[in-house]
Amino acid sequence: MTEPSAAAATDRTRLAESAYSSDRDLAARQSIYQWQTPRHDLPGIVAGQLSDVRGRVVDVGCGNGRFVRRLREDRPGPAVLGLDIAPGILTGVPGPVAVADVTRLPLATGSVGAALAMHMLYHVPDIPQAVRELARVVARDGLVIASTNGARDKAELDDLWQRAASDVLGTGQEPVRFSIGARFSLENAPDYLGAEFGQVETLELPSTVTVHDPEPVVAYLASYRAWADQYDVPFGATVERARTIVTERIARQGMFEIGCRAGILVCRR
Repeated sequence: MTEPSAAAATDRTRLAESAYSSDRDLAARQSIYQWQTPRHDLPGIVAGQLSDVRGRVVDVGCGNGRFVRRLREDRPGPAVLGLDIAPGILTGVPGPVAVADVTRLPLATGSVGAALAMHMLYHVPDIPQAVRELARVVARDGLVIASTNGARDKAELDDLWQRAASDVLGTGQEPVRFSIGARFSLENAPDYLGAEFGQVETLELPSTVTVHDPEPVVAYLASYRAWADQYDVPFGATVERARTIVTERIARQGMFEIGCRAGILVCRR
């Protein structure tokens, strides 16, 4: 990732006021997993990891509250607190919630039994500082669970975007690649987390998303509109060209497949 791309992926104003000002775009990305095989119930997997945890659980970067809701259903005893830097996306999340930055958590040292950082640490400018804060607020016998994707996660969508962008540009040159998740991936996350935790266990959750209609793919690509300026192509035209490509692929092959390489990292002292 180039430096301008890294700055865009971590810019707080862009995150709070555009990318996550509501849950519209995040929900579009989450919805594609309804066509996932095998179907990984990520909130359920996390709830299982927390079965022996005592004390409050804090979901840092909770987004639209997917994990907050599930934990309250599966673990009605311990309190669950949702934190996010984007006030808008917290509107529909049942309380208690608060606006907060992972690098300056408004929590006392050792005050929570577990902290979640689900698909969000790649948005943090200073990842080591965020990991130190997560470690600080968790009790000595508690744990931190982070999630992210592998370097080749949804490579078919990257390739689709590249082809569509090339067609729109019409230059035959390779369009700029912009990756948000590369800063904190399954490959480099253990090094970041291992600086504060003696035990970091990676649970990989590979799957395939198979769609028979282009719209979920189009919605997924369009959900990155907050970073449209980073792609250096006409964003809307590229999304529409991708729609045509996927439509033609489905007409020929009956489906469009996407390989997913997600996982969680369970961290203990």
